Amino acid sequence: MGAVAIETAVKPVKLNKEKVREGVVAAVRISRRVFGALRQKTVLVSLGLAVLLVASSIGVVVSAHENRELFNSLSQLQTERDRFQAEWSQLLLEQSALGGYGRVEKLAAERFGMVVPGREDIVLVPLMSPLASR
Repeated sequence: MGAVAIETAVKPVKLNKEKVREGVVAAVRISRRVFGALRQKTVLVSLGLAVLLVASSIGVVVSAHENRELFNSLSQLQTERDRFQAEWSQLLLEQSALGGYGRVEKLAAERFGMVVPGREDIVLVPLMSPLASR
């Protein structure tokens, strides 16, 4: 259970016209001083430098944020590259295993009934020279 505090009601204060007038006059006086000071060259230079400083700090924050995002995407891309490289290595191994001469000869014999011809079955065809056809 929590404690409950009961506060007394605050009575509204009536505004005194003279106090309000004094406050407005003071505000106008202060604003004239501020705007008068802004006309001075040194204050304008300081204000300009302050604006440049704020803009520069915002630029640093933005560039640091972009740097972090780019580094994260670079890390993801490197991981993906490594995965593709491993898959490529597996495919090369599979290709070399499937394309071996022994395997091709075995499949040719099993599927198509092919055999290696003997010496007596080999017929040599003479090479025709382009000049002999004239």
